[in-house]
Amino acid sequence: MFPEIDNVNHPAHYNAGGVECIEAIKSALTREEFHGYLKANAIKYIWRENYKGKNIEDLQKAVWYLNRCIKELEEM
Repeated sequence: MFPEIDNVNHPAHYNAGGVECIEAIKSALTREEFHGYLKANAIKYIWRENYKGKNIEDLQKAVWYLNRCIKELEEM
């Protein structure tokens, strides 16, 4: 049986060489820059949710970025 595809929480196309893209981005940015990156991605997915035919998935991705933003703030 194949593993379930999770395009919201762990998209396979964002994981290469055992490193998830979001973690590489976090390492490359300051805390403030990463916070802005997370907010911008949430806005992006909300903005385009009516245009790709994947409304629920895009809104789930926006929520994912907002939750990650909250998590990062809690850890500061």
